[in-house]
Amino acid sequence: MSEAEGGPPKNWFDRGGEAYARFRPEYPAGLARFLASLAPSYGLAVDAGCGNGQLTTQLVPYFDTVIGSDPSVDQLRNARAAEGVRYVVAAAENMPILDRSTALISAAQAAHWFDRRAFYSEVRRIAADQAVLALVSYGVMQFGPDLDARFQDFYRFEIGPYRPPERRLVDNGYADIEFPFTEVPAPPMEIHQEWTVDDTLGYISTWSAVRAVEAAQQTPMLHSFAADLRSLWGEPTRRRRITWPVTVRLGVL
Repeated sequence: MSEAEGGPPKNWFDRGGEAYARFRPEYPAGLARFLASLAPSYGLAVDAGCGNGQLTTQLVPYFDTVIGSDPSVDQLRNARAAEGVRYVVAAAENMPILDRSTALISAAQAAHWFDRRAFYSEVRRIAADQAVLALVSYGVMQFGPDLDARFQDFYRFEIGPYRPPERRLVDNGYADIEFPFTEVPAPPMEIHQEWTVDDTLGYISTWSAVRAVEAAQQTPMLHSFAADLRSLWGEPTRRRRITWPVTVRLGVL
């Protein structure tokens, strides 16, 4: 069966910015609402390292203007358009934002890639009085017991050596990230998705570790895992519940 007929593509792991837009899991609706509730005003929110704009667009109902900043033209080319959102090609450490103008600065699944010392300096520059900084991350995906053993073996032992060191910060819920701000606790949250096996493999294709595996010419390991997952999944159109724990480091400036 060809991909056009509804079957899997020839290479699940050959993906670009389009894959981020299509396969990345959605943040819970309560996240943006909670962040907005802490902001000192509803004028401007800035989402740094916004990628394809998943959190950026969720902030729209709560702020007059939302700016999504990302250094990747490819990511922004695939970003979600929404009234009230403006995307700019810029690094988180140097954003074209006015001094003392921003009520909320967020970074969703991105802060582990930043030069955080420079980013925090930029945050202090653009933050309004009592502005909120939110570093959002989600951890390792969780399946039911019939799939979890095979996935954990793949995640820890097969692709594990190819994960960048920054990924450990995500797996630890950013607990080891330096955070020199007055911290505010955040409630526990989870991402929930009902995905097919093709959705799941599409998401895995967006991992930075996959690029490292490809560079090392170890792609048979990826395809072996994909075949095992499809076999264990059952009907390929079956939707299974997948969860990710969400962690938020919150600071008030």
